Amino acid sequence: MVLQRRAQWIPAGVIVLAVVIDLATPTDVTSAPLLMAAPVAAAPLLPLPGIIAIGALAMAVHAVLAWVDGTFGWQRGVANQLTLLAVTVLAVLINRALEGQNARTRRARQVAAVAQTAVLPRPPSRLGELRIAARYVPAEDEAMIGGDLYVVQETPHGVRVMVGDVRGKGLGAVSAVCADIGAFRYAADEAEDLTGLVTSLERALLREGGRRGGQEQDEGFTTALIVEFAAGLDTVRIVNRGHPPPVLLDARGAATVLEPSQESPPLGMAALGAWPFPVDAFPFPPGSTLLCYTDGVTEARDEAGLFYDAAVRLPRLLRHRTAVGDPPTPAQILHLLIEDVGRHTGGRIQDDQALLALHRPDPGRSPFPGRPRV
Repeated sequence: MVLQRRAQWIPAGVIVLAVVIDLATPTDVTSAPLLMAAPVAAAPLLPLPGIIAIGALAMAVHAVLAWVDGTFGWQRGVANQLTLLAVTVLAVLINRALEGQNARTRRARQVAAVAQTAVLPRPPSRLGELRIAARYVPAEDEAMIGGDLYVVQETPHGVRVMVGDVRGKGLGAVSAVCADIGAFRYAADEAEDLTGLVTSLERALLREGGRRGGQEQDEGFTTALIVEFAAGLDTVRIVNRGHPPPVLLDARGAATVLEPSQESPPLGMAALGAWPFPVDAFPFPPGSTLLCYTDGVTEARDEAGLFYDAAVRLPRLLRHRTAVGDPPTPAQILHLLIEDVGRHTGGRIQDDQALLALHRPDPGRSPFPGRPRV
């Protein structure tokens, strides 16, 4: 915003530069060509009244300079004035064309935002005692949604969660995300346990791949974490299907990577064979936060090619954050994590990032010791 405000002074600076050049050079040297650049420079930077004002100012400055030099005549005076007028009109037309394009871009972004909300709705900030925060960081500024997904649902069997990453890019990936989320929402309510939920997901994705045919049938798959919180939130059960394992932050800010007891392939590959998938259970004591994310986080590299390690870096961030302020909320934890990934990569986002933080409050203490509980 500051740079944009400063850029608005460029047309006026061009006029000032033209005056300096004209006064510093012999009378047979004219700065009219530089003055003509001022309205053109104003076209993408200023609103319509500003462009007209710059054009009129350039014409007035040229007339004064030509009068001072004694060169205001048909060849170098009136002709240059007419040229400045024509350039100003051209700048106005350019500005109108740019405004139309910007309006179309804004409408497209609004449509994309609505589509993102429909395809990937933001989870509620709270389900029972469970506190929830979600963030989606696209690899490209123009893209609002890609092939990463998260979904949180309260079911008759407890709170169930899915974080995944579908194969592919573009509209095909968005279509696969819709299919995954739809299948999960149905299966999460119906399945008695995680084994039944994952089996139902496999069948749904296999049917969807068959309907699409071609490469989607042969190679379509989704890496996924399927998570279930037991009643009372004392235990979290996880099925990991080829996805980066989540990180559990305890009440002291220490991190533990919840590795699966047995590796399993991604969802959607049942046509190639049957593989067992364990349901791993982990304690989820008060004050804990479960962080789930896609490989846009784990595969983020620095200039030396070193992968980002949230389990190592995040506890340091939380200790620093706790030392200078209140313990971070789940949303603030995700913000710290996203900022740190950006620092690690030098601001080069290499892949979409979908992140989910699920926190169980500790009613008896602050999430991280060292600060008084308010």
